[in-house]
Amino acid sequence: MNTTLRPATVSDFTLIRSISERTWPSTYGHIISQEQIDFMLDWMYSDDSLAEQFANGHQFFIAHFNGEDIGFCSVSKGEEGKQEHKLNKLYILPNIQKSGAGSLLLNKAVEIAKAAGSNSLYLQVNKHNNAYEFYLKKGFVKESEFKFDIGNGFYMDDYVMRLSF
Repeated sequence: MNTTLRPATVSDFTLIRSISERTWPSTYGHIISQEQIDFMLDWMYSDDSLAEQFANGHQFFIAHFNGEDIGFCSVSKGEEGKQEHKLNKLYILPNIQKSGAGSLLLNKAVEIAKAAGSNSLYLQVNKHNNAYEFYLKKGFVKESEFKFDIGNGFYMDDYVMRLSF
């Protein structure tokens, strides 16, 4: 597999949103309602939201394979005063999953964290998301769990996982 990565720019907002819209139904459709999926996509992937994420130092990377942009990740510094980074997002188009592209994006996030002097990378993953097993295989450890009110009567029911290095 010859997947390449490139940093995303503001001109990639439509692409990032498109990959999310094509990924979320298969990732979350059996876990949360379509109404919640639509609410969360708008909340996280509107132009204003993405612009704010970029302004707050979130680094996005786009995965490209066989002439197609197939996925992305986002990584940022973690909590103030801690030597950690957060993997905010990692999505691969459903027909390309299990191809190694997710591992490549994850490795990029680890590389960014290490280069910045962090000693760990953490993330949140829905308790029923198949990606939980992917992260376990990559060495992440479940640290905690929480249910977070995101508004409109919706919740995120997640594990917090951490990879220390």
